[in-house]
Amino acid sequence: MKRRPNILFLMDDQHRPDLFGYAGNDIVRTPNLDFLAQTGVVFRNAYTPYPQCIPARQAMMSGQLPKTCQCEEFGEDLVPGYETFSRLFSRYAYATVACGKLHHTGLDQMQGWTHRIGSEMHITPRHLPGKQEEEFKRYVRPKSETRWSIPKEIQRSGIGKARQVKEDEYTIQGALNFIEEYFNSPYYDKERVNQPLLLKVSLTQPHYPYTADEEKFNYYLNRVPLYLNQEVSSHPYLREKEIKVGVDVSEREIRRCVAAYYSMIETVDEHFGTILNALEYVGQNLDDWIIIYTCDHGEMLGEHGVWMKQKFYEASARVPLIIRWPKEFEGNITRYENVNLCDLFATLCDLAELPIPEGLDSRSLVPLLKNHDVNWRNETISQYQGKYLMIKWDDLKYQYYGEDLPEVLFDLKKDSSECIDYINDSKYQDILKKFRKRRAELGFGPDADPDYKNAGY
Repeated sequence: MKRRPNILFLMDDQHRPDLFGYAGNDIVRTPNLDFLAQTGVVFRNAYTPYPQCIPARQAMMSGQLPKTCQCEEFGEDLVPGYETFSRLFSRYAYATVACGKLHHTGLDQMQGWTHRIGSEMHITPRHLPGKQEEEFKRYVRPKSETRWSIPKEIQRSGIGKARQVKEDEYTIQGALNFIEEYFNSPYYDKERVNQPLLLKVSLTQPHYPYTADEEKFNYYLNRVPLYLNQEVSSHPYLREKEIKVGVDVSEREIRRCVAAYYSMIETVDEHFGTILNALEYVGQNLDDWIIIYTCDHGEMLGEHGVWMKQKFYEASARVPLIIRWPKEFEGNITRYENVNLCDLFATLCDLAELPIPEGLDSRSLVPLLKNHDVNWRNETISQYQGKYLMIKWDDLKYQYYGEDLPEVLFDLKKDSSECIDYINDSKYQDILKKFRKRRAELGFGPDADPDYKNAGY
């Protein structure tokens, strides 16, 4: 029986899909991720199942959409013992090691990982069984005191070293310590048993607050492009969190914020390069490893006049995705099919030749990785707060915002800027009927299937 492959899973947080050298941005410096892209397969239409941190990560780990795994709001976590790809891999003798951010907030802090490294482990009060509600109410602070407003996030950006920068350094050092011990064991000098490894290195940058070291900040300050005088949608939700330049923040403050954001992206790239170099240093051939890089969601960064995430715009809902394994498939390939972070569960199982569980909202990307002609169901789905839904077929992106807000339809082939809403265009009415039918199958809308179980893949 042949040995199962080692897997390196690299992940960051709130990284726009267009801010890489390989994606055509000639300002940001991302040589390590560009190397993975040039020698791997890039998925240019990969999407998050939820454009916010916690539900997106739980959906990815479970290979199920938020409605399926019942993590439909920020702060909800998978129930203890839920099937994740790390849990499945651990049952097949993989050492499953997670370094850094996983964003589990419930009682099951391991979620199938056999080893966790980093400072990001905590249980929120909502998940504590038997908690005394009256006691906790004494310590509730207004939301305004627990998080900055968006204008303040922008205004406070610049040179500095915020908490998540320090946590990422902690994560990388922990990963380096583990790599040295796992492959070399220089002190106990233990003979390695050649157990396969699933190593996840998950960073919090480039997440707010946006801070940077002086060298990077000064490099980017007068180079970064800004989204100024952007057309703002008339849709009540798509224009939510609109920030007005010259009213809420100044153009200079925006420039400082974007420069810090670019700087953090470069820092993330350096960290990932450190991990790649460490594996080679202990004698590993990276071509023998399956290497995956992705992110949980994007960042609007002022595009369409809005900031942060939570939107189904491309900058927020689309994510970077690279998969590299030269031993099994060619590199320097770009795929344009619609795929999803949920698809990584089935893909990892397929690559490692492990059984794929039933009931997943996950499709193996292996046929696309091997550049086969495949009858791919060109659909991807994203959800938000249990009531908002995005369905993308080919270049059409349908959005449902409940019965009190209008639907939205973008045609990215005709309007890649997502400024034109085709929802009332007579040419799209037939396809809209099909979108609405699919919406009901997915458990959304007034005619939602009451027996919804999963996406039906």
